[in-house]
Amino acid sequence: MAFALTLSELARWVDGDIVRGELDVSLTGMAALDMAGPRDVSFLGNEKYHGQFLETNAAAVIVPRGETGGPVGVALIAVENPTLAFSVVVRHFAAVSHPFLPGIHPQACVDPAAVLDPQKTRVHAGAVIMAGAVVGDGCEIGPNSVIGEQAVLGRDCNILANVTVRERCVLGDRVILQPGVVIGADGYGYELVNGRHVKIDQVGIVEIGNDVEIGANTTIDRARFGKTLIGEGSKIDNLVQIGHNCVIGKHCLIISLTGISGSVRLGDYVTCAGQVGIAGHVTIGDNAVLTGRTGVTHSLEGGIVYCGRPAKPFRDDMKLQAHVRRLPKLVERVKALEESLQVKPALND
Repeated sequence: MAFALTLSELARWVDGDIVRGELDVSLTGMAALDMAGPRDVSFLGNEKYHGQFLETNAAAVIVPRGETGGPVGVALIAVENPTLAFSVVVRHFAAVSHPFLPGIHPQACVDPAAVLDPQKTRVHAGAVIMAGAVVGDGCEIGPNSVIGEQAVLGRDCNILANVTVRERCVLGDRVILQPGVVIGADGYGYELVNGRHVKIDQVGIVEIGNDVEIGANTTIDRARFGKTLIGEGSKIDNLVQIGHNCVIGKHCLIISLTGISGSVRLGDYVTCAGQVGIAGHVTIGDNAVLTGRTGVTHSLEGGIVYCGRPAKPFRDDMKLQAHVRRLPKLVERVKALEESLQVKPALND
């Protein structure tokens, strides 16, 4: 089978050491530890799955260095980072199951003024590529996706189904847009004039750096003027809203249901956990971590873990919570003290 791997090939690809197993054992699939079969490769990336590892039916398991256990007969490859190593396996089998086949589907609509090489790009049925758009080599445009006028896509971008990249927006190389993403919708800008909300024109763009992935149904608004920027290597989850004129730094992690208001600036390596809310016009420094449901109303220093609403350093919040937990006992002590201080009335003769 063309897509099969031998144990020795896999060890070489992931820079691992074979702890046990035959070098020519054939691996034809991948699966989780509890679902793997006798031809599958799996991995132990978290100790809480060690019980599944001890009972797995996998042919081979990628394990952290120092691990020598597991069922008898299961081949082991030891690496520094099993989760990262397993991604090599995933890429291999994904490439086999979904080969890149260049060409433009007859039911796609590509404007003659668009710039792309049909021999080096793939455009699916229902996709629309408008006049002046530039699509780099190796790009794949999914069904019913729209690439707007004068939009620019770098090399090897993967634009999945029902994505919209609006006019003049710019994507770097190897950008992944999951289904339903909208890049470059108008920013939410209105002025109240004589009792009516008047729309403020949004004439800027969105620019996305290399190696960014954006999750399903996430929206990133175009700038009122200038650019909304997403730094290289940042990973944005499903159902995230990023407002106009935001600047997201390099290698940030923004998790599902986070909302970032307009003109926010995130430094590099900032993490926003689920359901974080950030008010407009604030700056968050490099390496800051916002835990789930943190509400940010003012600028925050980098290198600190924050929580709560409004956001405060996690350590300060833990101290506060410790004091709160002591309150019941403190109340009891105060009551006892009050009772001890009460003067009992003298008894009448």
